[in-house]
Amino acid sequence: MPIKSFELVSMDAKRFAKLGERPPQLRVDHNTSVTSISALSEKDALIDFTFTVSYVGVGLIKIEGKVVWDGDAKAVASQWANKKELPPEVFNPILGAIFANCMPASVVVARDLGLPPPLPPPQIAMKKDMKMPKARDQAKDHKSSMEVA
Repeated sequence: MPIKSFELVSMDAKRFAKLGERPPQLRVDHNTSVTSISALSEKDALIDFTFTVSYVGVGLIKIEGKVVWDGDAKAVASQWANKKELPPEVFNPILGAIFANCMPASVVVARDLGLPPPLPPPQIAMKKDMKMPKARDQAKDHKSSMEVA
């Protein structure tokens, strides 16, 4: 795995609206940005990031942290210094690690501030011609039956 370590450095959270006061349509935006990259050694790069959840007009959660990435650190740091970009094979695992660690932390902070969780609701779409199986058909299929312990 290219991620050697992950560290949260700071958390800042604010609720702008009064508790219980919510706009008719609440928009929640997520943003992750790499703020700096430096080579610690030939193989290790230190990547600083900011993860932000913005409840437009209602609140804000900002998390800063560091990731140590294992790979060609000098090339990645050089590319960042010149172009402010990372190749997908470096950025994708880093982005995954940031989301995997910051999203649960932001859910807890949102709960403490009285904000809705920053997770998108599940999208459920049924086709118009899709029929629900009858209870009799479900009983024949042991995979869909409920197991009681």
